[in-house]
Amino acid sequence: MAETRATTGTGEPDSRPRKSSWKYIGPGIVVAATGVGAGDLVATLIAGSKFGYTLLWAAVIGCLVKISLAEAAGRWHLATGRTLFDGWRSLGAWTTVYFAVYVVIWGFIYGATAMSSSALPIVALFPDGPGLKFWAIVTGLIGLAFVWFNRYAVFEKVMTVLVGIMFVVVVYVAARAVPDVGASFAGLAPVLPDGSLLYTLGLIGGVGGTITMAAYGYWVNAKGWSNSSWMKVMRLDNRVAYVTTGIFVVAMLVVGAELLHASQIALTSGDRGLIDLGEVLEDRFGGATATLFLIGFFATSFSSLIGVWHGVSLMFADFVERFRAPAGGEKEHAGPETVDRQQRSVPFRAYLLWLTFPPMALLWLDEPFGLVIAYGVLGAFFMPFLALTLLWLLNSSRTPREWRNGWVSNGMLALAGLLFVVLCVQQVRELPW
Repeated sequence: MAETRATTGTGEPDSRPRKSSWKYIGPGIVVAATGVGAGDLVATLIAGSKFGYTLLWAAVIGCLVKISLAEAAGRWHLATGRTLFDGWRSLGAWTTVYFAVYVVIWGFIYGATAMSSSALPIVALFPDGPGLKFWAIVTGLIGLAFVWFNRYAVFEKVMTVLVGIMFVVVVYVAARAVPDVGASFAGLAPVLPDGSLLYTLGLIGGVGGTITMAAYGYWVNAKGWSNSSWMKVMRLDNRVAYVTTGIFVVAMLVVGAELLHASQIALTSGDRGLIDLGEVLEDRFGGATATLFLIGFFATSFSSLIGVWHGVSLMFADFVERFRAPAGGEKEHAGPETVDRQQRSVPFRAYLLWLTFPPMALLWLDEPFGLVIAYGVLGAFFMPFLALTLLWLLNSSRTPREWRNGWVSNGMLALAGLLFVVLCVQQVRELPW
């Protein structure tokens, strides 16, 4: 970490701009891997199975939207030296109330979802072994122990390995499916076939778009990037991560288009759809390819689990710290020391426990109706909340003039905000009222 925490001869942090370099890549890979879960892969596969390559353009736009959102979160942390929650708090008490309710309910239901998703491929790989609930609990406990006892540097290395597995497996499966190059290029032209609007919005807004995008700035600080001298490095990191995600999404669309669209094979919605795909791959390419795919499925799910266990716990620890601090008090500069302290704090570990143990009860129960409604509404509002509050913060005097939004950033964040508002309305309408 020494190379990311350079100081001047006086001992002050060196504020000279760093040259962007591949050796610094890390936080972006973490946020991208955390945001892409098994459910996102199924949504992309279903879009490919229904419309072939026609919606490829939507996946590309989605990648650009995520780059803009993550860049804005990272720029806020580096330009102001304040955390994102500190910025939210400056907008009024309503942000504190929303986040407090959201993070408790979301964490309770997401914990069970993440553990089940990580367990599914293990059960498929070892059908004669213990059942889903056993493996779900095991993966949750492993995630808890890993995040509890490791700091960011180890966490980032493990996430990078999991991303590598995800990427290699999905690109390999797409290559085995033999993509139609001509059709894929034709898919870059914006077209909306009948009945495709919701799938299009989902492709643009869904893959890699979760609360963990807000955690990007915290991971940037954990890496040792704590002031605007790291801006170029952060932007390269972010772009590499989401271009990688874009390739990943395109590969899944290829698999959907080539293996499912022509054969009119339907997948089960949700994470179990990937088990269906594993069976299709076994029929088409043999057991070795199906096994490799299930390993990639596990890497995708488990990277999301430990990413949330670390990133959202870090956000919760910062939330508690800022909530306890006087509103007009002196602001601590956000940096690696702050993150390191928060990783050892009681709120960080309390939220880790909240993500792990209470959700285990949901593995035996149907999700309570009221919780499903609350989870759906609060979750649907989060991405519009993130996009619109970043637009507000980065156009105000809270951000140094040099680092405020330009017209491109404003346009992309406004587009993201509008898109996520539409998705929010649709998700709320689809809830089981």
